[in-house]
Amino acid sequence: MDFQPELPIPISYVSGRYLLFSIDAVTYLRREHHICGVLIGTLPQIPQQNVFLGLPLELMPEEARLLVDKGVACIVDEAKAHDGMNTLLEEDRRRYLRDLESQGLHVSRIQSDRKERNREQTLKKLEEKKAKAKAKAEASAAAAQTPTVPEEGTSIPSPKNAAVVDLFNAEDRSSSPPTASTSIPPQSAMAITPATSYPPLPTPPSSSHLSAPAVPPSYPLFAHLHSKGYFLSPGLRFGCQYMAYPGDPLRFHSHFLVVSYDWDQNIDIMDLVAGGRLGTGVKKGFLIGGSQKGIDEVDSEADRVDTVRAFSLEWAGM
Repeated sequence: MDFQPELPIPISYVSGRYLLFSIDAVTYLRREHHICGVLIGTLPQIPQQNVFLGLPLELMPEEARLLVDKGVACIVDEAKAHDGMNTLLEEDRRRYLRDLESQGLHVSRIQSDRKERNREQTLKKLEEKKAKAKAKAEASAAAAQTPTVPEEGTSIPSPKNAAVVDLFNAEDRSSSPPTASTSIPPQSAMAITPATSYPPLPTPPSSSHLSAPAVPPSYPLFAHLHSKGYFLSPGLRFGCQYMAYPGDPLRFHSHFLVVSYDWDQNIDIMDLVAGGRLGTGVKKGFLIGGSQKGIDEVDSEADRVDTVRAFSLEWAGM
C-alpha cells in the first residue's frame, strides 16, 4: 500500500534552499503531485562521485510555492525548529528512543525472516534436483534390465503397493525442519537514523510557518503546465528555464524546452530561431508562454492558470 505522510509536509528552509529529508514525502510528492526536485545528497558508500546522489531533495522555489498554495506543504525554518530539541522532555526523549529501538527490531526481524525463506527455498531446490536425478537413474536401470516372466504362484506387487513399499524403504527421506519463530535480542536490533525532526518534535503551529516562497515571473507558466499534468525540472542543461515531461522523467524523455516571457515583452527573432533549432536538434519542441496578469494580480490558482497562453515552435529547416 502506498504510504501517505501527514499533511502539510514540512519543507525545510536552509540557507535559502528548500529541502526535503524524508523519503516518504519525496515519493508521495512525486507520485501524487508530479514534483520531482533534484537530489543533492552524497551517497555514504561512494562519496567520491556525484553521478548518483541521494537525500536531501532540493525543490525549486516554484515547486515549493505550488505545494504551499495547494495546502500540501508548509515552509519551516529548520534552524529555529531544531532549537526546540532543547525543550524536549525526558519522557518524550525516552519514548522516542524506544520507538526507534522497536523499528530496528522490526527491520532485523524482517531481514532474518528473509534469510530463513531463502535458505528453505535453496534446500527445496536441492531436494528436487536430487529426486529428479534419482528418478532418472532408476528409469535408466529399469530400461537396461531384461524383462522376465514371473514363475507360477509368484505375485506381482501392484503399483500402489510398490509405491507404499518404496515410500517406507526410501534411503533419502526429505524432511524439512520446522521453522521456528525468530526472536531478535534487543542488542542485535538495527540502528534507525531518522531523517526528519517530526517526531519527536511536535509539528509547529501554522503561525510559525514561513510565508510562501518568492518566485520568479515564470511561475504562472510553471503552474499552468503543471496543471496540465506535466512534470517539470530545471532546464539549465538545455539553456531554458524548465524541461517539460509528459509523465515521470524515469519513463519519458522531455517533450518541451520551456521559456517564459512577459505578456508585452518584445522577443528577439534570433531567440526564437535559436530556441527552435536547439529544440529540434535534441528532438524536443520549443515552448514559450506567459501570463496576461502578474503573480500578485490574481486572486486564485485557477485564475492564474486561465490567464496563461503557451505556444510551441519546431524548426523545420534542419
